[in-house]
Amino acid sequence: MELQNRIEELFARPASHYSAEYYEAFDEFKAALNEGRVRAAEPASGGWRVNAWVKKGILLGFRLGRVVEMAGLGLPFYDKHTYPLKQIPPGQNLRIVPGGSSIRDGCYVGRNVTCMPPMYVNVGAYVDDGTLVDSHALVGSCAQIGKRVHLSAAAQIGGVLEPVGALPVIIEDDVLVGGNCGVFEGTVVRERAVLGAGVILTGSTPVYDLVRESVYRRDGDQPLNIPPGAVVVPGARAVTRGRGKEWGLSLYTPVIIKYRDEKTDEAVRLEELLR
Repeated sequence: MELQNRIEELFARPASHYSAEYYEAFDEFKAALNEGRVRAAEPASGGWRVNAWVKKGILLGFRLGRVVEMAGLGLPFYDKHTYPLKQIPPGQNLRIVPGGSSIRDGCYVGRNVTCMPPMYVNVGAYVDDGTLVDSHALVGSCAQIGKRVHLSAAAQIGGVLEPVGALPVIIEDDVLVGGNCGVFEGTVVRERAVLGAGVILTGSTPVYDLVRESVYRRDGDQPLNIPPGAVVVPGARAVTRGRGKEWGLSLYTPVIIKYRDEKTDEAVRLEELLR
């Protein structure tokens, strides 16, 4: 609580010059982010709670940062000095396969995580134990990724840093995110769900459940929730009125066609060989 109070006070304080007090508080805060002791959102009472003060701390780091040249893989790049490349502590059994991947400082990456090149994990993200981040996959700022998740090639997990009170994208334990999927602001994918290749989920996307004969939408401040174990594939729904009907148009929509069963589990189990 002391760290939270310091970050919130410094974030609210107008300043044109940043004293050592700012940098000391930020360094302590970033160490807590890197170690997973604080996170932008966390499980709470069957759902998720946003920790807005953590987002304020991340934004404070951008304020404090100076753009400097940094060395990486023999090539120069330029970024805020407060967010260099993450230093990986020993003993985590973390695999970062050569080929251009990058993990930014100020995020948590757990044990036995595999990173296939090129992939990127942004500041504030939380990637839990045993997850596989495949080639060209993005874990956006403050995204929360559970245990044993597979983010397939070119999967995009959006980042939500601002507004500070907004819930970031949540991918819970044992989820399989197929290739070329996009999961963006206002979405929670619950445990053991499977997103087929090409599924796009946003807070404004209705999802049609053919099994339970329900339609899931974001409701006010409540996110779009993909139910546990749901198997989601890309679909379409017809435009039923106006010129769209006349032209025979349809709109993209994700569709839940089943819930995980033994056949699905067997297919997903094959992914364990890659880890």
